[in-house]
Amino acid sequence: MVPRYSRPQMTAIWSPANRYRIWFEIEALACEAMAEQGAIPAESAKTIREKGDAAMAAFSDADLARIDEIEAETRHDVIAFLTWLAEKVGPDSRFVHLGMTSSDVLDTCLSVQLTQASDLLLEDLERVLAALKTRAYEHKLTVTIGRSHAIHAEPTSFGLKLAGHYAEFARNKERLLQARKEIAVCAISGAVGTYAHIDPAVEEYVADKLGLVAESVSTQVIPRDRHAAFFCTLGVIASGIERLAVEVRHLQRSEVREAEEFFHKGQKGSSAMPHKRNPVLSENLTGLARLIRSHVTPALENVALWHERDISHSAVERNICPDATIGLDFALMRLAGMMEKLMVYPDQMIANMESLGGVVHSGEVLLVLARAGISREDAYRIVQRNAMETWTKLGHPDFRTFRENLEADPEVAGRVSTEVLDRAFDPAQHLSQVDRIFNRIFG
Repeated sequence: MVPRYSRPQMTAIWSPANRYRIWFEIEALACEAMAEQGAIPAESAKTIREKGDAAMAAFSDADLARIDEIEAETRHDVIAFLTWLAEKVGPDSRFVHLGMTSSDVLDTCLSVQLTQASDLLLEDLERVLAALKTRAYEHKLTVTIGRSHAIHAEPTSFGLKLAGHYAEFARNKERLLQARKEIAVCAISGAVGTYAHIDPAVEEYVADKLGLVAESVSTQVIPRDRHAAFFCTLGVIASGIERLAVEVRHLQRSEVREAEEFFHKGQKGSSAMPHKRNPVLSENLTGLARLIRSHVTPALENVALWHERDISHSAVERNICPDATIGLDFALMRLAGMMEKLMVYPDQMIANMESLGGVVHSGEVLLVLARAGISREDAYRIVQRNAMETWTKLGHPDFRTFRENLEADPEVAGRVSTEVLDRAFDPAQHLSQVDRIFNRIFG
């Protein structure tokens, strides 16, 4: 991911230095387990740990360059690292990687990195949830117009709209927790997963120390359905981000202007048009969501590896693992900040709702007429006729509101009292169950 859309906390997880630290930790833990079994000398395991820890603590660009130099010759990243480690550890390094294959290190390391990334993403989701909850309660009874097909439907609450997004992100948090659990596995089982040259107890020891669980059945690699599920979850979260971002973009349109991204002092919207206040954050989030979702299909295609393993997944994962997690981390933090500072215009919401002359109350009027003894078919015909009369004459000199048309309609006059119509045209009635819905969501 380009630096523009990266945060240092997440980027650090995918740095070569962090990767090599995890590789060493896997190797050192395996040596400790083998020493406990008597498979290698305890003193050798101790030396590997002490000298390796010292080398990793002092790890520098020079060490990176040395590993790259070795890899240029060996054309194998794990062998290059093990050769560098042997230079640091000395003769006892002959016990490092005993009975293991490269994928034991690579896949277990990837599991650690993805769990580290998940923990950061879960923190991000908590901030998004906190922002949405605060703003939802702030606008619990702020009346706004609901829209279907982008057309005015019936009144709702702006807080209820935000509460819906909160519920979605709460579900996404649970999905990510499950995805983290599914990816938090360790495989140290040898060349084709048979433990031919290593005791399964070594795998269990390493897994426990790293906060993982042993893969129930591996080949040479951890099965990629786990990774596919993880990236599908990231894609779902990205879609949730986009759904909220698109809502903000629509609400910020000049003709709507019901909500707006915070505009900082000194901020510029256009090089040619000084008046512009563009929804650049939500537009950016829409783009990032597209990018994150683009990593889902390659992850799914990685599931069908040949036999016990091929290398077709490697190039894919070297790209999608950092890019998807770094991008989602940035997007969640941007979304949280945007929602914390979102500018909301309740008066404009009311003005927009009333701009169609009251036709948005047609559903309630339909029920009123039915309760007054008019058949549903006739009631629908009466309501639609009067609503269309208002709709089609918006801006005309002979315009009348929906209520005025109803009161002048002989099929309505005398059938419905003024008090009943007052209630039918009161937006507050649409918020009568908001508390109950909030209790469902927030408890």
